[in-house]
This record gives sequence, structure tokens and C-alpha cells, in this order.
Amino acid sequence: MTAAQTLKEHDLRHTTNRVELLDLFMQSDHALAHGDIESRLGPDHDRVTIYRTLRTFLDKGIVHRVLDDAGDPKYALCRHSCGKDDHHHDHVHFKCHQCGQTTCLDEVRIPTIALPNGYQRQETNLLIQGVCPDCEK
Repeated sequence: MTAAQTLKEHDLRHTTNRVELLDLFMQSDHALAHGDIESRLGPDHDRVTIYRTLRTFLDKGIVHRVLDDAGDPKYALCRHSCGKDDHHHDHVHFKCHQCGQTTCLDEVRIPTIALPNGYQRQETNLLIQGVCPDCEK
């Protein structure tokens, strides 16, 4: 699916900024921090526009937030059918100690965790840290 098709599917207006940001996510195999996005898109894209576009993509279920040990959020493309405020990302994230990249491991599911009475799960994040296959070589 192209960026233009994704925007249309999520009822978003087609703008150059949105297409270029979405293309960036579609070409990336790892999660991107706001700073990564800024540096890759260049000076034609201001910080506020990137932030607003990320917020819109997050709200529409196009990208999801990835938390890692640095505490700053990263964002990755939703590979499943997510909707507005309804993300389905019970998969593991892996952060490489050597290259620093955080990757979604969609095929590795987070196990079901039974919470004590009175606790209600809203989101589950599981981060595994180690060395990725590229750095292992």
C-alpha cells in the first residue's frame, strides 16, 4: 500500500508533509524518534509540523508509540489493522545495545499476564535488550 492510499484509507488529507513522513516510516525497519525523523526529512519540515503529523498518525492508528529504556517515545508503522485510539500491539520490541535501534518483533507475542483484582490493563509494553542480527555479524 502506498502512502497516498494509506492516507485515503484513514480519511486524511493528502499533503506533502504527510506523504513524506509516511514514506519514511514505510522505508524504515525500526522505530523512529522525533529527532531521527527531523534529521532524515531535513530543514523543509519544521518540528511542530512533524509533531502534529505524528499525533494525527497515532490517533488514526497509522503508527504506534514504542517505549524504550531512554524514556523518549519512538514511533513505528502499524502493520495490523489499528483504528482511531484502538491499537493492537501486543508484540515485543527489541533494542540493540550496539546500534541503538528499536525494532518491532511482530511475530513474538507478549504473553497474557493475569493482574490482581482491581487492576485493569490498558496497555502492555515489553522491551527486550541485547544485540541485533546486523550488529552480531
